[in-house]
Amino acid sequence: MIKAKKSLGQNFLIDKNILEKITSITDIENKTILEIGPGTGNLTSHILKKKPKKMIVIEKDNELAANLENKFKNQVTIINNDVLKVDETKLFKDKVIVFGNLPYNVSTEILSKWIINLKEHFWFECLILMFQKEVADRIIAEFNTSNYGRLSIICNWKLNIKKIIDIKPSAFFPKPKIDSSLLIFYPKKKFVKIKDPYNLEKITRIFFNQRRKMLKKPFNQLFNGDQRVLDKLKIDLTLRPQNINLDTYYKLAFEYENLNS
Repeated sequence: MIKAKKSLGQNFLIDKNILEKITSITDIENKTILEIGPGTGNLTSHILKKKPKKMIVIEKDNELAANLENKFKNQVTIINNDVLKVDETKLFKDKVIVFGNLPYNVSTEILSKWIINLKEHFWFECLILMFQKEVADRIIAEFNTSNYGRLSIICNWKLNIKKIIDIKPSAFFPKPKIDSSLLIFYPKKKFVKIKDPYNLEKITRIFFNQRRKMLKKPFNQLFNGDQRVLDKLKIDLTLRPQNINLDTYYKLAFEYENLNS
């Protein structure tokens, strides 16, 4: 019997109704599918019933990867590796649909890696991903709310995001101590062009380093009090980081690049 490993943040999804709901969110027949962290293959089985053209799964756990090989034979291609070390763009010729019950301990790291490395052309049609509910709430948070922060800003830069459903611990084995949420991410057609995504990462890190303080100090640190930027973006330095909307942060990163180019 396969045992979940706490060290890898494993919680296997077992609720058949939820599994069916996940695989019915978008049409996957004759599509290329990538699944992250398939575990014991419960979601994999449901995906295969929908007749995808091709399916690749990435599973870090050696024991689980061997079990999947045994279970699915030639129906799926199994990559026994850490997803953080895999370049997904080299796995496919087609755009893919990504499913993932992401390990809770590295879910934001995986998502951030994908977003930071996104080029002009997206390698996926959509991402259908599971997170701890509190993480999902931060991803979809709107400005002027307490959950709004760096994760919200970075995730929403090139992607439209929608919550599908909240999922109770009873849907998993072993049961996690918290609720989960399923989100879907679609590429945006228009977004602020930032040459180096790490500049957006830097801007948000410095602004949210002291999220309860006013904007004046981090702005001066980054822009040396440049009045032209303030006037152009109409920023009030007496506000706090959570009071600035998404678009303004993207424009700040753009202006930061212009000043330092």
